Amino acid sequence: MSLQRQQTERPTAARAAARRRLAPVRRSETGAGSLEALRRHLEEAISSHHPSADLKDVDRAFDFAVEAHEGQKRASGEPYVTHPIASAQILAELGIDPTAVEAALLHDVPEDTEYSLSDLEDRFGPEVAHLVDGVTKLSRFSTHTHEQQQAENIRKMFLAMAEDIRVVLIKLADRLHNMRTLAALPTDKQLRIARQTMEIYAPLAERLGIWQIKWELEDLAFKVLEPERFHELARLLDTRRKGRETYIDRAIDALRTELKKAGVTAELSGRPKHLASIAKKMQRKSAEFGEIYDVYAIRVLVDELKDCYAALGVVHSLWRPIPGQFDDYIAVPKNNLYQSLHTAVIALDGKPLEIQIRTHQMHQVSEVGIAAHWRYKDGSKSDREYDAKLAWLRQLMDWQRDVSDATEFVEGIKLDIFQDQVFVFTPRGDVKDLPAGATPLDFAYRIHTDVGHRTIGAKINNRLVPLDYRLKNGDIVEIVTTKGEHGPSRDWLNVVRTGHAREKIRQWFKRKDRDENIVHGRESLERELRRLARKSIQAVGLERLAEIARSYNYDGLEDFYAAVGYGALSAQQVVTRLGVADDAELALPAVAPPTLPARTGGVRVKGVGDLLVRFARCCHPIPGDPITGFITRGKGVTVHLQSCPTVINEREVSRLIEVEWEAAPADSYPIAIRVEAYDRTGLLSDITQVVAENRVNIVAATVAVSPDHTAVVTATLQVASVSQLARVMGRIEQLKDVISVQRDLG
Repeated sequence: MSLQRQQTERPTAARAAARRRLAPVRRSETGAGSLEALRRHLEEAISSHHPSADLKDVDRAFDFAVEAHEGQKRASGEPYVTHPIASAQILAELGIDPTAVEAALLHDVPEDTEYSLSDLEDRFGPEVAHLVDGVTKLSRFSTHTHEQQQAENIRKMFLAMAEDIRVVLIKLADRLHNMRTLAALPTDKQLRIARQTMEIYAPLAERLGIWQIKWELEDLAFKVLEPERFHELARLLDTRRKGRETYIDRAIDALRTELKKAGVTAELSGRPKHLASIAKKMQRKSAEFGEIYDVYAIRVLVDELKDCYAALGVVHSLWRPIPGQFDDYIAVPKNNLYQSLHTAVIALDGKPLEIQIRTHQMHQVSEVGIAAHWRYKDGSKSDREYDAKLAWLRQLMDWQRDVSDATEFVEGIKLDIFQDQVFVFTPRGDVKDLPAGATPLDFAYRIHTDVGHRTIGAKINNRLVPLDYRLKNGDIVEIVTTKGEHGPSRDWLNVVRTGHAREKIRQWFKRKDRDENIVHGRESLERELRRLARKSIQAVGLERLAEIARSYNYDGLEDFYAAVGYGALSAQQVVTRLGVADDAELALPAVAPPTLPARTGGVRVKGVGDLLVRFARCCHPIPGDPITGFITRGKGVTVHLQSCPTVINEREVSRLIEVEWEAAPADSYPIAIRVEAYDRTGLLSDITQVVAENRVNIVAATVAVSPDHTAVVTATLQVASVSQLARVMGRIEQLKDVISVQRDLG
């Protein structure tokens, strides 16, 4: 929640005790004028949406926040209280109720001052205290790694969010203001916060339909993560700004004239440009800046639903539509109930122009999403829309009850909630949304767990398809089930894409047969060890396995093997935790680049300040490998694998130093893999597609075919960690005709 700050000395215990007697709060003398201006601005924003609201409690919360954070500074040097006030201002402008605004003003009090949640409950009531608790981080005094603690905090937020959606709205406001003021932090923290914003918070704002926050979060994160690209796109937009504005004005005049002739009353405007969106489209379509349609864009707002389609007809009669660029999100709203008509046309001077058409009410909902519930909650229609917007969240919470690991929970969120969606239909015409890449099995489990378990086939658009078919927008899906006893196949765990379906399959196997799960789990672990590390369970040792089992809260190896067998733990996950994935020296194949780029990030030297860090070329460690550091004269610390012969044979033990991987390394590393398969047309294409889908680059690849028609593909992948490498190898192994996938250790 809090940005790094330079705080004055915290209050003494005696002073804190005095405060807890809930004496009247005095207003700070420091910056009183500017604070009063912020107070008036906040009250005006609340009153504009809730004119009859009593602002007495908001005023008390404002005073309390000023007093509680007295003397604390942000990294920028500003009084710390400006942050919760700014967060509250964002919520007030969205139209959220005054109670949530109170909680936003107080959201950092338990975490960063001597006041506790019980103090807030005594003074402001249980509702405000509950909201504050939902956005308060877990204790900093934790045995978890930074990454695990972040995952636990996100999980805590989602649990609280399921009970009261205002929790996440406060968190989004908090994150938005932190992103606006990110420049005061060190670069590594900026990168970590921006990456998490792009992965979690911007997609969450989109899923809740709060587009005005989503766009700003994305652009701010994009500016930090890819500054050169950001400034280049900004320069291109600015260079063409005058010409673009003139062009948009001409197009609006032409369209307005035709709409009037057709009797359609409309409000026309140029649509704001978002750099992150343009960058994504350029990457997704492999297009240049000038080929992106929404660089030139118009928004058309009309009064009634019928006018939307009338306006669309006018647009398409005036200018030629571009094939494949029309989307009707009114007939089939997005999963966050966003509604609009999108089309792209070849307009004036032969230039592409994107046009969005919607009613004024649709536009209000599109801007503030779920927040519209607090603006228009006096009618039953709003309540139905509110419930529909949160259906996905209830499904998520149903799944999470069965997931013990917080990191796995967050990864499931990214897969199930924040990926692109596909919209498919049941035979009755009901719309279901699923993550892109979902299969008929995911659809079956979305309908009902029992339907999923009894699935024996699937029809798409009345034609039989395999169960690993990837659903496409508009597909009509029919699940073929059996009436007799039936259950899922273990292979289905590799077919389904949603965490919900995967967890239901795991539960079935968990209940089924313990002995079978133990055997299957041991075999899976043995196979994964040989594939990733060329080791066996015997070589690792039962004592080491028992130690890892205890780290996952399993007392015995049989319970541990059974958990792997029914899928509660993945074999890849266990091998990564064992830290044996790279005990052998990594030798890149001849197809790899002759020299590796210098890498200086991603590793922290324990107990020491900033030191120059280099990576040993003799063993090429990557994140997830067990590592150690060796102090070199005049060259800082060189990072080796713990098993590297250079380190093992080094006589000067005193120069060894403990190092560890950063939680979120930004570097990538060239690693070679060897794929053995039966030769067939399209084999290499399928492998490269799997690699691309996992957002991994192929540096180089070669194929050798034997007389017996087996092929060996040697590829060098640019990966970020052992776990990412394991995921890619696992997906490749599932491809048709693939025999084995291993790291190529030379």
